[in-house]
Amino acid sequence: MSAVIDTPIASMPRAEPLAVPHVIKGRLLSGRDVLHRSRDLGQGFVTPVLDLDDAVWLRNAPGPAFETPIAEIIDFLVELGTRLTLANPLMRESLEGMVQVSTLDRRILTNCYNDMGHMFTREVLEAEIAQSVGSLAVIDGWQPTNHLGLPTRLRAYPGRIVHIMAGNSPMVAGLSVMRGALSKGVNLLKMASNDLFTPTAILRTMAGIDPDHPVTRSFSAVYWKGGDASVESVLFRPQYFDKLVAWGGEGAIRHALKYVGPGFELIAFDPKVSASMIGREAFHDGVSLADVAQRGAADVLSFDQDACNASRYQFVEGTAEQVESYAKLLAQALGNDVRYGAGQGAPTPPDIREAVDMLRHLEPIYGVHGGYDGRGLVVRSDEPVDFHPNCKTVNVVQVDRLGDALKHITVATQTVGVWPPARKRDVRDALACAGVQRIVTLGEVNGLGGVGGKPHDAGFPIHRFMRWISEEGVEA
Repeated sequence: MSAVIDTPIASMPRAEPLAVPHVIKGRLLSGRDVLHRSRDLGQGFVTPVLDLDDAVWLRNAPGPAFETPIAEIIDFLVELGTRLTLANPLMRESLEGMVQVSTLDRRILTNCYNDMGHMFTREVLEAEIAQSVGSLAVIDGWQPTNHLGLPTRLRAYPGRIVHIMAGNSPMVAGLSVMRGALSKGVNLLKMASNDLFTPTAILRTMAGIDPDHPVTRSFSAVYWKGGDASVESVLFRPQYFDKLVAWGGEGAIRHALKYVGPGFELIAFDPKVSASMIGREAFHDGVSLADVAQRGAADVLSFDQDACNASRYQFVEGTAEQVESYAKLLAQALGNDVRYGAGQGAPTPPDIREAVDMLRHLEPIYGVHGGYDGRGLVVRSDEPVDFHPNCKTVNVVQVDRLGDALKHITVATQTVGVWPPARKRDVRDALACAGVQRIVTLGEVNGLGGVGGKPHDAGFPIHRFMRWISEEGVEA
């Protein structure tokens, strides 16, 4: 099986496209056979021709790591994590490529690469296994249990997985490799056009440690244009893969659903919107309010507000005058120098600017603070605005009590930051009922959410990656 995706090089104007290699089962494959264009910035790039035979692992044999002890895999991943920094020339090369295809600025990308190794520490990896599957034994072999008096052997068996990856953060690549390796399965990473370099940099680093290691040989990373039926109708079949892990918007998820059927399951990490809930305790005094505003800004600034956990709506309990004072302080705090996304970023998009210009004429019903220069923009209102806050834009909504915010919380709400911490107990059940998947203290959305044994989108990914098999009855 083979496929040529997008347009052959010979028929396209010669420019200076970026060279994007593939990694096939741990082997580097270079080539300038097919020209593509990145989604966000329109950057041209070239890849090898994708041979679909090479992209699959046949079911007539187990994958390379299926029988590898999990302790050995963890040792390998810990070593990998020590190399996932910008001291590694492959990661530096990846950074230089990323600044040409990603809308994230260099500072944010640099922080991502230097932080990536944290998810590969032994403590994090062991917590992932403990929380997701319960024990190392059940992932290494058949674990005796007793079910209603019937002797049973249970095994978390490795899966065969295609990952349709998102490119809004390099951390997605790190997460996908970590989870895929811990589940011992075979993994085909379909790269996003706004992250064409992180997956292969990680896999090439693995090969640098041991090119023949079972984990190294369990991964491929390739690019094809999303939605290409000539590729996806061949690969997305249960004869090759068990599960499709899809990161993406509604269109991408609905497209993936076309291929779901018996023996081929969808695991969706779809986009979410996050919010904050701030109690009237924030107005105890000026010092407290300034601290809360800094916390609120930190949650807005998650990856320049490009991450699902970035706060876009902040529901503040208080009088109109109190909430206005918070909005002013929040606008100032958005320009402060914190690690992710502070300072001057991309200018406010025209559609948001046009909507906010209209609201300026409706003061004092609305309050507008900050500017359009990318340092942060805050719109205060008594109902959520009808545009999507983005690019360091936040909507501060005045509520008489925190419970009033619940009518605006849906299954599309991922993370809610709450202040003060004691108020989380008051709202956590109602938030969970409304569909929220993560509740944190205000200012802490950038913790290890979804990592280290924590749920991700209301589930444990490694548990879902596995195929849970029982062998029942008395053994001879």
